[in-house]
This record gives sequence, structure tokens and C-alpha cells, in this order.
Amino acid sequence: MIGPAPFSRRPMPAFPGYLRALGPGVVWLALAQGTGELVWWPYVVARYGLAFLFLLIPACLLQWPVNYAIGRYTILTGESILRGFVRLYRPLGILLWILLGVSFLWVGAFAGAGGTALAALVNWPSGWSDAARTNLWALLSMALLLGAFLLSGSFYRFIEWFMWVVAAVTLAGLALACAHPTVLAALPAFLRGLAVPELPPPRPWDPDDATKLLTALTFAGLGGFWTLFYSYWLRAKGAGMSALLGAGAPAADLAGSEAQDRALLPAAHSADLGRWKRYLVVDSGIGVGGNLLTTLMTCLLAYALLFPRGLYPQGYQLAVVQSEFFAVRFGGLGRTLFLIVAAAFLCDTWIGTMDTVARVHADIGRALIPRFARVSSRRLYYIFLAAGSALTVVTLPLAQPGRLILLTAVIGFVGTVIYTWTLWALNFRFLPRLAPDVAGASGLSRLLLGIAASAYTLLAVAYIYALVH
Repeated sequence: MIGPAPFSRRPMPAFPGYLRALGPGVVWLALAQGTGELVWWPYVVARYGLAFLFLLIPACLLQWPVNYAIGRYTILTGESILRGFVRLYRPLGILLWILLGVSFLWVGAFAGAGGTALAALVNWPSGWSDAARTNLWALLSMALLLGAFLLSGSFYRFIEWFMWVVAAVTLAGLALACAHPTVLAALPAFLRGLAVPELPPPRPWDPDDATKLLTALTFAGLGGFWTLFYSYWLRAKGAGMSALLGAGAPAADLAGSEAQDRALLPAAHSADLGRWKRYLVVDSGIGVGGNLLTTLMTCLLAYALLFPRGLYPQGYQLAVVQSEFFAVRFGGLGRTLFLIVAAAFLCDTWIGTMDTVARVHADIGRALIPRFARVSSRRLYYIFLAAGSALTVVTLPLAQPGRLILLTAVIGFVGTVIYTWTLWALNFRFLPRLAPDVAGASGLSRLLLGIAASAYTLLAVAYIYALVH
């Protein structure tokens, strides 16, 4: 059972080099693309042109100090960020755990969004409704990915490898599509829109789009409770002090070894501690920067190809109209390639989320529930993976994928406002009291995380105001 602060001091593990350590940021990047960058920002631009584009870069950059703060705690202590929340204030940690669990009950909707792409690609079974065909392909893709995942032998490595491949193919395809003359012709106006909004919007504002815009802003990047997953990927990679707890080794690839019930702090400031912190800036920067680049390209393509034709992702075409992105460059073959890649991205969002949610529940369940503490991490992980997969299958047909994704986003947004301020207290109040020699933070990191937390709070106020009025 987790205590308030039983940290022991050990030397910081040697930094293994960037080639061996990088990876969690790529998983972050790929999952960010799958959780909404292929859907919600293209929707906003395709619907309203350049009216809201100026918000994109600031919204993406807000994620960087949040990622760094999450990773910093895990690098310094070897334990997950949610355990840190429990150590800081137990009721708050439990609340965030509950909200996280509730928000991911509908994550099968991302496989459903991928199913819209597969259904459009195969158009089988004929005679079925769009909803039925989408749900069938979503279930088939979920079963296929889950089977490959369970047979892989190393779950985190499977997730990292799969997301490396899909992210690379998508970035290359989008770059080639953006080089088409039709798209390049729209580039000057698009670049102006990044700095100066086009007001009033070229199309009348639909109040129902307030949630979509909120989702695009808050999830510009990974966003919501997904951002907390970065801590678990760093642990699985064996980053920082987590390497001393067995994380990063094949035997500890699941929820982590039982050694995770301890927590460490570096014995003293060292050159390796500085290297790990610089690594964290680079690795999280790969996620944020790569995601920003991808989102800029999808928005440019949406502005050049979808906006003039009045096309935008919706209903059971959530990942279908964007196939015009590749079709403009490669014709019918490009459209097919995009639908395959979009399906892979959206379905890997499901399997990546199922894996990490199971890690979270096994981790926090062992920390808080005495009966769970007597069960191995591995067994708990399998139990929660099976339960989570079953629940997402049940919730999949309840509504269109877009509506379920938005419901997940709104719950996650509530959690974001809470945990960003909690991150500030954990990193800049709690840890420095325990180990001021190694856990002291620069004024810049404090300022940037404070700006991010304030921005998410203001977005919440604006959203509530929009709902009331």
C-alpha cells in the first residue's frame, strides 16, 4: 500500500543515449494523431476556414510543459504520475483515477472511427446500414489488433513499433499531398491565418460545434487523461529512476514489477540527472513538435481541398472525407492508402489506450486496495485489459463514433483542469521539500506550467459560459 512519502535515495542510472531512450514521445505523437488530429482540427478548418486556425499553435505548445512535468516526476522517482497524485493528496488522486476510468469507457469509439474508414474502403457487407457496417469492421479490427498485441511478447515494444510505422507513413503521405499545386496555392492564405483570424467566419457559427472546438483546442496534442499515459510509457521504457525498479526489462513490461510499490529519488545531483532532464525535453518535444507538424498539414489539406467543397468529417464518415488528402496526389490508390492508414491510426488509439488503462488500474489498484496488493501486477493487468476491452465493445454501438469521442473529451477536459494544477503542486512544492538538491525546478518551467494550467482553466470557464448562453 502506498504511503505518504517513503522515498529512498539511490544514484541516478546512467543515461543510455538517445537512440536507446527515445520512444515514448513517438507513442505520444502517434496516439495524439489518432485521438483527434485526423478528425477535429480538419473539421474546424473544413467548416469555418481560417477563423480559428490562429489558436492551433498555442494550443499545441501548451502540451509541452505539461508533458515535461509529468515525465519529470517519473524520471525522478521511478513511479507513475497517478501514484504521485495519491501521495500528494489521496482523495484527489482517487478522484482523478475514477474520472480517468469513466472517460475511457467509450474509447472503442476510436476503433469505430477507424471502422468508418474500413467500411468505406471495402463496402462490405453490401445491404448493411453505415452504422452496422462500421461497427462490424471496428469489432474485426479490434479483435485483430488485440490478438497481435497479445502474441507479441512485449506489449510496450509492440505499441512503440506499431506507432513508429504508422506515424512515419502518415507524415510522409501528408508531406507529399501538401506538395500538390492545388494545396500549395492555398499556402499563403493559410500561413496568414495562423497569425490573423478570418473574422467573421465564412460560414455561420453552429452552437453545437462548441464542444468540437473545445475538443480541438484541449486535445491539440494528446490532451485529457491520455497525456498522463506519458508517465507509464517512460516507466515501460525504463527511463530515469524507473530503471532501478525493474521497468524497461521484458519481465516488467506489463504493469511493472512489484518493486514499483517503492519509490526512489536520486541520491545527489549528477551529470546523468542533467542528461535525463535534457532527454525529457527532446522526447516530449518530438511528440509535441511532430504532432504540430502533422496537424498543420491536415489543416492545410482541409482548407485547400475540403473547405471549398463544404465537406467535413461527421457521422459515419468521420475518417472518410479526409481521404481526399491523399487522393489529390495519388488518385484512387491514394484514397485507399489514406483509408488504411486512418483505420490503423484510429484502431491503434484503441489498443494503445486499452494497454495503458490496464496498466493504470493495476498500478493504482495495488496502491489503494489491500486485496489487489496481494495479486501480481501481471494478473491484474490481464484482468483489467479483458474487462476494458469487453466494456468498449458494449459501448461501441451506443452512438455515432464522433459523439462518443466528444463525450470522452469533455470528461477528460474536466480532469485536465484538475491535474495540471496538481502537477504544479507535485513538482514545485511536494518534491522539492523531499529532495531540494535534485528536485528544485527552474523558474521557467514553473512559469510555463502555470500558463498552461491557467489557459485550460480559462477554456473551461469559456466552455461553461457558451453552454449557459
